[in-house]
Amino acid sequence: MAQDHYEILGVSRTATYEEIKRAYRRLARDHHPDANNNDPASEEKFKQVSHAYEVLSNTEKRQRFDAYGDERGPQGAGGFGDFGDISDLFSSFFGGGGRTRSGPSRGADVLAEVELTLEEAAQGAEREIEIEVLSECPDCEGAGTAPGTFPQSCFDCGGTGELRQVRRTMFGNMMTATPCARCAGTGQMITDPCPRCNGAGRIPLTESLTVQVPAGVDDGARLRVTGRGEAGPRGGRSGDLYVSIGVLPHDVFQRAGDDLACEVPVPMTVAALGGLTKVPTLDGHEEITVSPGTQSGEVVRFRGKGMPRLNGRGRGELVGVLRVETPRDLSGEETELLVQFAKLRGDEDAEPRGLFGRIKEAFN
Repeated sequence: MAQDHYEILGVSRTATYEEIKRAYRRLARDHHPDANNNDPASEEKFKQVSHAYEVLSNTEKRQRFDAYGDERGPQGAGGFGDFGDISDLFSSFFGGGGRTRSGPSRGADVLAEVELTLEEAAQGAEREIEIEVLSECPDCEGAGTAPGTFPQSCFDCGGTGELRQVRRTMFGNMMTATPCARCAGTGQMITDPCPRCNGAGRIPLTESLTVQVPAGVDDGARLRVTGRGEAGPRGGRSGDLYVSIGVLPHDVFQRAGDDLACEVPVPMTVAALGGLTKVPTLDGHEEITVSPGTQSGEVVRFRGKGMPRLNGRGRGELVGVLRVETPRDLSGEETELLVQFAKLRGDEDAEPRGLFGRIKEAFN
């Protein structure tokens, strides 16, 4: 026996389109298989609710159901008796090549950009961003129709969403199918458009949302926020939001993946005699012991002092490159002491290069 679609949705036979839509959304949410651990009974109920909504939300199908108790009408809408309509015939011979209505298309994706300092990239950050998108029209809830009206089957394609043409060729008759231009392949037309969105089902809006940027994100990375792009036309699925991350250059650190590198200035006297110096890190300064005779270019490594890994498993390393600093603007006493030091080491070419030294060199 044919099921009563009104009874399945729990609405009266005089229910408006909005009442039918609200009932469908509530029941579909309650009986969705994902929300009921794929329970077979819930899955069957979900199918019944979906089919009932498909019939009662379509003006022609609803009229046929009210008149005949079957949305196809007597002996099927096309008069083919038990064969159903013409799309069922195509399915029988071509394995589903009948009605191929494309349905509402998916909304476009949206790209936004966020800039972070290296410290923010290391710790993770929260950003409030604004995006301009085509959002679902609140008056028609994306349907594109004026209140109390419903989409109509396309006049050109008869609701199939495509136009078929049979041509005679040397190999026999061949049928081609192309998307219907009038309804853009949806199979439906809006004869009474919503005044607010003019039938588009979408209006431009500026939306604000908070984006959580994970710790360890690198420059050029993209974060995906599902369903926060533009709304699909006529109730289609929303696109996604992609957030492009830009990490600003740092004054001290250079980054290579999860590792960091920096220069560590070491006074000449400390490099020669040995001593202590400090290495900058993202967590503060680390004090290290410099061995006597340390040369520029030597490196020190700190495990776990680099950038956090996105998988949450530890951090990279920090590489410090030692750079021995030669003092400038020596006092007279400091210069004399260095001259004596040079003589003790046998560095005969080492001598002050002040004004007296340059005059002496000019007369030689």
